[in-house]
Amino acid sequence: MADTQKTATLTLDGKTFDLPIYSPTVGPDVIDIRKLYGQAGVFTYDPGYTSTAACDSAITFIDGDEGVLLHRGYTIGELAEKSHFLEVCYLLLYGALPTAKEMEDFEALVTRHTMVHEQMHRFFTGFRRDAHPMAIMVGVVGAMSAFYHDSIDIADAHQREVATIRLLAKMPTIASMAYKYTIGQPMVYPRNDLDYASNFLHMCFSVPAEEYVVNPILARAMDRIFTLHADHEQNASTSTVRLASSSGANPFACIAAGIACLWGPAHGGANQACLEMLREIGTVDRIPEYIARAKDKNDPFRLMGFGHRVYKNFDPRATVMKQSADEVLELLGVENNPTLQVAKELEKQALADPYFHDKKLFPNVDFYSGIILEAMGFPTAMFTPIFALSRTVGWISQWKEMIEDPAMKIGRPRQLYTGETQRPYVNVEDRG
Repeated sequence: MADTQKTATLTLDGKTFDLPIYSPTVGPDVIDIRKLYGQAGVFTYDPGYTSTAACDSAITFIDGDEGVLLHRGYTIGELAEKSHFLEVCYLLLYGALPTAKEMEDFEALVTRHTMVHEQMHRFFTGFRRDAHPMAIMVGVVGAMSAFYHDSIDIADAHQREVATIRLLAKMPTIASMAYKYTIGQPMVYPRNDLDYASNFLHMCFSVPAEEYVVNPILARAMDRIFTLHADHEQNASTSTVRLASSSGANPFACIAAGIACLWGPAHGGANQACLEMLREIGTVDRIPEYIARAKDKNDPFRLMGFGHRVYKNFDPRATVMKQSADEVLELLGVENNPTLQVAKELEKQALADPYFHDKKLFPNVDFYSGIILEAMGFPTAMFTPIFALSRTVGWISQWKEMIEDPAMKIGRPRQLYTGETQRPYVNVEDRG
């Protein structure tokens, strides 16, 4: 916790209360209200916790007004351009960029743990073939605690580390197995000669009947999608993981809780909603109609994939993702895909429209990631599982930070009760 040298004064019913103010290394100050109820007998009211700091963290910083995203002090743009996903994982987990030897050892460790327990293959057959891949991932990741008993003791630092590597290594395997299961193809085992992103693409798209060679441009785009979604501070799913963790639940259960939260269309499902919107528009000639609807305050239609709740400027992740989208579309083309044609033209027209520029409604990371995944051949149902795969390292990093914090307490939000006051019970025969 940062040192405090300032205080805020609350005046309530003629009494004053001094509340400590903490200053972070960067970002707005926070007022410590932990003793407010004990001293003043009141709670604060903050639906959605949008003005409440529920923890202190050294992992990720976001300045939405300026369009800044830092991981351990490094800008997301520089990491996406110069680094790769597993190096960013190391940075998030351990606080510093690895040396060459540390990176080599870490990559080897993750690679050697990509296979899942063989019995888990049979676990998949309990799901219907048309089950959503996210439903499968929630169940399978939660079930890992039934297969890996030697890494669920959160009080044991070694077991925490083993669980960390297992989750990071096995998540691409589980996501690809969920995909293969839903399309009726045989599941593909991981290959230790491929890098993290290439291995995931191979497990998703290869079949026993013929050789599949991963295109390096697609592998690089996939790696960037992983990197740009790795962590995003105290969002809904990360807060869910932290809240579940505060009870002492095992790491696999906590990550499964994060996956469940991410499934919501307002969170991890945003890129799927974006593609569904593009399909609704249908053809390029209908774009002006939908842009006009987006400007109409009385029309419920909204452009999905534009703007962001946190970023009031250009999403810094979108700049890098746009570059990848351009590379992938140049490689795979858009001529035979009406959805991608609409996406490219919508981006062009929206960026040229003063209305969207003035309101800072720029294409965000979900817009471009959806375009890339569509071009690669992933169905929209796989977009959120890929997001979950990417965000796992952020969840684990936040989980580890919380577990290792000596000040950790079980989460217990308060409420503004608006129900009935105490009432006497009336026997059923006496009720009118």
